[in-house]
Amino acid sequence: MDLYLQGQSVAVIGAGNGIGRAIAMGFVAEGCEVFGFDRDVKAGAVPGMKALVTGDVSKLDEVRAFADQIGEADHVIFCVGIGSGKFGFPFWNLDPTDWMRVLEINLVGAVNVAHAFAPKLITRNKGSMLFLVSVAGQIGSQTDPPYSASKAALINFTQCAAKDLAPYGIRVNALSPGMVKTELNQSIWAASQKMLPEEQQVSFDEWAAGKIKKVSHLGRWQMPEEFASMATFLASDHAKNITGQTLNIDGGQVMHS
Repeated sequence: MDLYLQGQSVAVIGAGNGIGRAIAMGFVAEGCEVFGFDRDVKAGAVPGMKALVTGDVSKLDEVRAFADQIGEADHVIFCVGIGSGKFGFPFWNLDPTDWMRVLEINLVGAVNVAHAFAPKLITRNKGSMLFLVSVAGQIGSQTDPPYSASKAALINFTQCAAKDLAPYGIRVNALSPGMVKTELNQSIWAASQKMLPEEQQVSFDEWAAGKIKKVSHLGRWQMPEEFASMATFLASDHAKNITGQTLNIDGGQVMHS
């Protein structure tokens, strides 16, 4: 399927690693001009990417400077997410102070990106935004309440932004991962093991295999490249009537009956 994205400009926030990097690679493969923004750029720019800029999404001035550097973007992808670094079951294992940085990055960071890029999209009367959320934001996952709550709020903000931007021909959607082999899942495993006696602790592979068997009906990892395929499709005219939606790539983890 030809997505007809050649030459279009794409801003990928969180392009340095994980799902964000895979999405940046997907747009490069479609012939797009891709500009990346990430707090951690140790992985280096994706071959073919126009630029990979270091910045913090929680700082509006840095996000706006990145948006101004690009000038115009046809599509904006927000692929940022952090956890508290602690095991949050029950929630009082955490302190209220553990919430602030998670909300600043996962929610306020997304709002900063929307504020920085929406005016540029509005002047063109076209384009799309895409936010990376999580199944944790749909099921009230107890593993990390700050992370779950921040992603639930971002799902709601996606719907608000979709309604506000629809009159300008701009579509806004969310992609929701389940179990993806990234550094974030490894940090969740590490935090969970700290809560257990040494004799009950397991390796990451053992933990992941057990969790996938428990939560994923298809019984397998989801891969970053799958999100690249969906992100490029949602940016194309093939998805011109899709907006305000949260699309799960989760092996069937979240099913609404």
